[in-house]
Amino acid sequence: MKVSFLSVLILFLLTHFATGAAALEDEMQVTHPQHTLQSPSAADMPDMPGMQHGMSHHKPITFIDEILHHDTAGTSAQPNSTAEPMIMLTRGKWTFMFHGVAFLNVLQQSGPRGYDKVFSTNWFMPMAQRQVGRGQLTLRTMLSLEPATITERFYPLLFQQGETAFGKPINDGQHPHDFIMELAALYDLRLGTDGLLSFYAAPVGDPAMGPTAYAHRASASEDPVAALSHHLQDSTHIANDVVTGGLAYKIARIEFSGFHGREPDEFRWDINSGAIDSWSTRLTVQPGQNWSTQYSFAHLTSPEQLHPDEDVQRMTASLTYNRPLPKGSWASTLIWGRNRVLETGEVFNGYLAESTLQFARSNNIWTRIENVDRTNELLLGKQAEPQGFDEKFLARIQAYTVGYDHDFPLIPGLSTALGGQVTFYGKPDFLTPLYGQHPVGAILFIRVRPKGALYMH
Repeated sequence: MKVSFLSVLILFLLTHFATGAAALEDEMQVTHPQHTLQSPSAADMPDMPGMQHGMSHHKPITFIDEILHHDTAGTSAQPNSTAEPMIMLTRGKWTFMFHGVAFLNVLQQSGPRGYDKVFSTNWFMPMAQRQVGRGQLTLRTMLSLEPATITERFYPLLFQQGETAFGKPINDGQHPHDFIMELAALYDLRLGTDGLLSFYAAPVGDPAMGPTAYAHRASASEDPVAALSHHLQDSTHIANDVVTGGLAYKIARIEFSGFHGREPDEFRWDINSGAIDSWSTRLTVQPGQNWSTQYSFAHLTSPEQLHPDEDVQRMTASLTYNRPLPKGSWASTLIWGRNRVLETGEVFNGYLAESTLQFARSNNIWTRIENVDRTNELLLGKQAEPQGFDEKFLARIQAYTVGYDHDFPLIPGLSTALGGQVTFYGKPDFLTPLYGQHPVGAILFIRVRPKGALYMH
């Protein structure tokens, strides 16, 4: 097995941060319940005309409240009832927040293309909010040490496709996130009681495209690896030179984005840039506290490094449900994504259903089921594309994942879980010589993140 020293270091860093937070918590005598966001009283907050719920950090009641929390990537939204584990601190007119997660994974796979590897998947989101004029300013960054904790620029994931490593297509593997996943400023202006005008600008960020990315979805919170349909549904969550405008009214919001369409290159420590040559639009509707749905459409100009002459149209639709429970929660998501390559007319679809149930406070069980199209690039394995290679539909693959983890109270303020999952794959018979009769992958992991919602005055 291949091990990166920083795969262990990342867990130490998050543990060190949480230990400091726990010490500060003891000093200030602040409690931290697991599932209820603790908020300051109205008397503790500065007067903010026109904002009403904007900076109170109460659990969101309305869709406008959910937008103003900005606790997901880009401007995507989850159901109002979703509680994001985070640490919050107020200093003067500023509210500071931190949330993130780190997994240390031990992975094994069967079959001729199966690999073993030890690696860490992780991301961290520090952010700050305050009132500016009659609106709310949010400054946010999202960082990942995956360029260091995932060696050789990918981790094994049977039947996965997307992006490149060392100039070759990544097949049966998932690329790491960029070190800078997001660097963004957001400004929200209330329009009466029920309206909100929003602006988003990011050298690196997430345009209005697709559902909340898999790394931030409550329904995928315990799954340490990417979905096979990632590049058909939510891969634009890291894009360059993003500008977005959005208008929300009561339970609905319409957004428009311009951005640079090329996916990040294989050098994960830098910031790429380019012309704003692509666009997207998204309609989000929150019909109730526990529900969120979206439909989006995008034109991506030259997204692939190896096929620079091909533009892609992408459509996605999703439905998310979250139900708070007395000692946990139940979050589920259905997603459809479709890519159409304009130059060739090839169409690829991906379907996903995932669900995570937290029960008895410390236990999580989850599943992810996928049915996804793969291209003939998969046959190349680790080889470079031959000259004149045309990417075409090859097969539809099924993946069935089930997992369980349990939280242990090791460090105050930190949720530390030990768990694992197994994935079984379905494939056409002609792929048996490459993958074996019944390919399977299994992961054991340690997962750490902030515990519940910790508020520090």
